[in-house]
Amino acid sequence: MARNRKYRTAANRFGPALKAFLLCLLIGGSGVGYVWQKDQIRRLSQQIKERETRLNRLKDENVKRRQELARLRLPSSLDAQSKKWNLGLIQPQMSQVLRLTEPTREALASNRDPQYALEDSRLPKSP
Repeated sequence: MARNRKYRTAANRFGPALKAFLLCLLIGGSGVGYVWQKDQIRRLSQQIKERETRLNRLKDENVKRRQELARLRLPSSLDAQSKKWNLGLIQPQMSQVLRLTEPTREALASNRDPQYALEDSRLPKSP
């Protein structure tokens, strides 16, 4: 004999509604997650683009500053600045120029003993 509807258990009555709610929640959550992920990808790509343009701008500025530095280091430019500021600087005579040679790696490798200070003949010698 079939039972009447009012005798169904609570699980039988709310089960289909609960399943539908969970399914809607899963689909809605997946949709929100998809949209959030796409938004994050868009923001990151925008940040990458901004940083690449900034990097290119800084590279261009770096090249311009190197060129400016090279121009300012030219003897003619230095001479012009010296005259402009009335410094009275002139080119040194060749006899006034002292050229130092840099030691080679072999010479540095052969001189293994470190020389900390020159010995002063006026000081008493230690034992």
